[in-house]
Amino acid sequence: MEDLAWLDKFTGQTIDELLALSNEYCLDSLIMVLGCDLDQKAHRFGEQSLSREERIFLAVSALELEVGNGGYSQFFSNASNDYVPIIVDSLLQIGCPETAKITQSAINVLGVKDLTPQTVEEAVASENDARDEKLDQYGQQYYATGEEIAGRLFEFVRANKDAISPWKTPSKQS
Repeated sequence: MEDLAWLDKFTGQTIDELLALSNEYCLDSLIMVLGCDLDQKAHRFGEQSLSREERIFLAVSALELEVGNGGYSQFFSNASNDYVPIIVDSLLQIGCPETAKITQSAINVLGVKDLTPQTVEEAVASENDARDEKLDQYGQQYYATGEEIAGRLFEFVRANKDAISPWKTPSKQS
């Protein structure tokens, strides 16, 4: 298979235009661009402007990015920890049950009952070598599952494209 180009920026107005680029550009780059645009939408219009499907997308793409760069500890200690309460369900929604199981185990190791960004971050910040070792093991298991997370996430976008619209201003509800 030939290497696909990396898409740095997308200025299209429809999700269909982005989906059409999947034969030309690397899936990881398409996911990154869409994630950045959805983050901007949330920043401009507030978290409430995001659809359930957009939140699922952002949760899974944040997990992929953070675990890939620094393991579960990084996912739990960065701004991505906003998605901890929904990440397991999000993984199940895109068809990644093994990754969901591993991620739930990583969350359980934190020993936090109330999953808020602050409590998760505090749990990870405390010294605990046994916990850190377990999180590292779960990070290794994350990659050993063989689940094609990026591909499944992109298929989730394709199947839910009507609910994912980062370039549209959310309509006002009366």
